[in-house]
Amino acid sequence: MARKTAAVTPETLRVRADLQDSKAAEARLCMGGLTLEVRAGRDTPWLKISRPKRGGLALRLIFSSGPYRIEGLETTAAGLSFRAQTETGEWTVEVSLKGETLLNVRSALRPAFDLLLPFWPRDLYVLDAQDDPLTTKGRVEAAQRGYNTGLCYFCVEEPAFGCALYVQNLTALNPYFLATATKPDGVVGGEWPELGYQPPAAPNGNSPPTAPLKAGQTYVISDAYLGLRTECARNETEEARLFIDMIGDIYPHLDRPEPRFHDWPARAEQTLHDLKTAPEATIRHYGQVYLHPYTASEYPDSMVQMSVASAIDEYQTLFGKAEPYRDVLMAGMGRFFDKELRVIRRYLHNVGEDKNANAVDSWYLYHPLMNLGRLALRGDKRARKLFLDSLDYAVRSAHHFRYLWPIQYDVRDFSVITETRGDGYGQTDVAGLYAYVMLQAHQLTGNDLYLNEARAAMQATEGMRFELVYQANLTAWGIAACIKLWRMDGDERYLAQAEVFLASFVHNCVLWDSQIENASAYSNFFGVTCLHDAPYMAAYECFESFSAFDEVLQLAGEQLPPKVKLLLSEYRRFAFDRSWSYYPDALPKEALATTIRNGHIDRALSFPLEDLYADGQPAGQVGQEIYGCGGAFIIAARGFYGVDLPFWLFADYPYAVTRNAAGLMLVLKGPTGQTACVRFLAKKRRSLPGLTLRTDETDVSLKTEHNTRLAQVPADATVFVSW
Repeated sequence: MARKTAAVTPETLRVRADLQDSKAAEARLCMGGLTLEVRAGRDTPWLKISRPKRGGLALRLIFSSGPYRIEGLETTAAGLSFRAQTETGEWTVEVSLKGETLLNVRSALRPAFDLLLPFWPRDLYVLDAQDDPLTTKGRVEAAQRGYNTGLCYFCVEEPAFGCALYVQNLTALNPYFLATATKPDGVVGGEWPELGYQPPAAPNGNSPPTAPLKAGQTYVISDAYLGLRTECARNETEEARLFIDMIGDIYPHLDRPEPRFHDWPARAEQTLHDLKTAPEATIRHYGQVYLHPYTASEYPDSMVQMSVASAIDEYQTLFGKAEPYRDVLMAGMGRFFDKELRVIRRYLHNVGEDKNANAVDSWYLYHPLMNLGRLALRGDKRARKLFLDSLDYAVRSAHHFRYLWPIQYDVRDFSVITETRGDGYGQTDVAGLYAYVMLQAHQLTGNDLYLNEARAAMQATEGMRFELVYQANLTAWGIAACIKLWRMDGDERYLAQAEVFLASFVHNCVLWDSQIENASAYSNFFGVTCLHDAPYMAAYECFESFSAFDEVLQLAGEQLPPKVKLLLSEYRRFAFDRSWSYYPDALPKEALATTIRNGHIDRALSFPLEDLYADGQPAGQVGQEIYGCGGAFIIAARGFYGVDLPFWLFADYPYAVTRNAAGLMLVLKGPTGQTACVRFLAKKRRSLPGLTLRTDETDVSLKTEHNTRLAQVPADATVFVSW
């Protein structure tokens, strides 16, 4: 995004005057090839970050409306700190160097008065070699969307400073948001050359301020991380790789809550019971049992039926025995098959007239096929036939739309009903889901036609940059398809495209722990908003992304670039806690919505809510998802092991188990440098035996917590367990 007009703000003119008129630097540091200087401005000291003859950046260190006095300035090799006395109170500023390409700047204010805030300016400005923002040229590749991560990823082309990723650690700013009754909605971004963070005020600029920062209390006003690279990306794959590299550097420094442990096998058992017994869960047609998408609401739907049936099928492995309800759900799947079109439809033939039975969202065509393919690969003959019989139509659809699907079309003739989502793009990541289905078809049949289809679909996803996300779980399956192709072909282009998918996915994530309003009642760190522009995190997209990332980590964990592995593993780790928050019995009653779009909320039913909000809106406004029930089964099956053990074993990073005469060997597959939590949980009507843990001939201590025994070990350790 280059500056298109000569229009400027007074703040941009002020930073130019401040830096061009300032005297000698108050302090100077070196960070790699960068020079960092504290320069005095009229109402703020600036941190000027520059490369010789290649321009730089200016970061506002305090937000003051008048004169200030610097006190206690100290400089070390690791950074600098000082206090700034102002009319409104005392500021504390700390600049910390985190290696040669990353720095952290934290500014806190202790007001002298109860302080009302009508406006504060942005904090980051791009400079040329003469400290002038007006001549610079560049583009913003990604900025904060709604309440997602407060980030701004940009490239400075003239002068050739390079690229930068600015991330505001919004978790540290919770007390500010609560005190001022404001919310960080799109507060990081900006218009060139005025970028970075603008603290919300007034509240959020919509009315005169009434909620003050309290005198004598200290509030973190900004906790900014800035990752810097010497060059700008030459193409979208380099752009994604640089983004992942920098966010991977920043991530370990962010304030992260400790994920809480939950008994997912018990949750899954309760969910299975409620599916079988609750009248709100099912309806009968043609003598078969079909699921409602929401509690006692909406028509049977092939995506819903297959999502839950496939998850139950995987859940069977946790106990090593068949679950008959999986076959109950599969028995009615044939009724979704259109014998003329030869494809699985969304609705049954008797769907109500209030639905357009011929309209299909593009992803809805392929998602039931993915789960049919999953069952077919496990040996289900009914699923195999429905899957294979639908493939010709699935391929014809891809060819008709040239792998760039609209939002919705008529299943009979491919005529478009809704073409775009309003920004010129259709369902941008459906090609990733399609490629995944084609790889299943290739695995089942050995026909290279389907392998070539997967390759063609991946090629069509090129060029979308940070607009690749349409629906988060589809993006996650696109990552899985890329990694499968990379492992099959050895072609590094597929790994690079996986990083493009991942960069777009992470851009839609919530890398902070909101405590605003009702959000304080649930876990939200590392959630992902379900659509490219959605205001909420959704249970279905959460567990599907968990499933896709787990598959990638099990398939290629050791071969993945370290920061790709870190991000996938951490999303998965936090999902064990965050996913629990979707269940209404896990939330206080006052946090639940009272106006529901679909069906109703029943806290006695172990079905997840669709929607949680980082800005603290009431949860469950969209409804209580029955199609999200598969989450409990998938999370239990992927996180817990115990089919041949006298206890449940849980680890929050991926792992493999090998039994031996002495006990078992647990091989953890988490990212190097992180710490894994390994737990042992008693099964029903049984007690935990005495346990001994060792790693590399070293005993590991166990402690008791919430009726479990647990140990903290390196995330990539091999642990020997005996009892």
